[in-house]
Amino acid sequence: MGTPTTFKRKEVKYLLTYQQRAMLEDLMETHMSPDSFGKSTIMNIYYDTDNKELIRHSMEKPVYKEKLRVRSYGTATPESTVFVELKKKYKGIVYKRRVSMSQQDAKLWLEQNELPPKDTQIIREIDYFTHTHPLKPSVMLSYQREAFFGKEDSEFRMTFDDAILWRDYDICLCKGAYGKGLLPNGMQLLEVKAAMGMPMWLTRFFSENNIFKTSYSKYGNAYTAMIQKELEGRSRYSA
Repeated sequence: MGTPTTFKRKEVKYLLTYQQRAMLEDLMETHMSPDSFGKSTIMNIYYDTDNKELIRHSMEKPVYKEKLRVRSYGTATPESTVFVELKKKYKGIVYKRRVSMSQQDAKLWLEQNELPPKDTQIIREIDYFTHTHPLKPSVMLSYQREAFFGKEDSEFRMTFDDAILWRDYDICLCKGAYGKGLLPNGMQLLEVKAAMGMPMWLTRFFSENNIFKTSYSKYGNAYTAMIQKELEGRSRYSA
């Protein structure tokens, strides 16, 4: 079976302590299986306009929003396969369209407007988006991810993200995973992704341990850190 190119699901996020994660993983042994990627380093380049129009709009929590990113699993080379993803969210439901190609082809397409060798509906859709928004690399985000899928429902997924790092320089998938941390000390990010509802065993665990969903955007938090960095720079300069 090939890699899916379209997704439609609800994504709910939680911040967990390491102890809470350990307790949850004990429970998951009965219900979940490790993903084929297992533990992996995920690297993303988010594209945006000069004035960060996409993330500023997203942080206003509108009914509809869009993001464009390129993802690699581990540090890429020009020949590595990467995923160009257009992520849309409407009324809490995430719709994702993605296409795979070499890192070099993705860079030429998104940064020099050279269309990739293959022509598909998803490529045309993403290309239209890039022409209606003058985009360029905005931020590099990387993290350590461990992914699981449901034993009874393979479309039900849970991912733990740790060591979330950001940088607004050396924005290239070939440069490795490094930068400044985003997560609060001692916390990890859990994402629950479901096409249907959340299973009862998981909702019971959250309820019993007083764990509540959170609105956590990696790019949004990176953008906030970028603004803070800029303000601190101006303060030092004016002083």
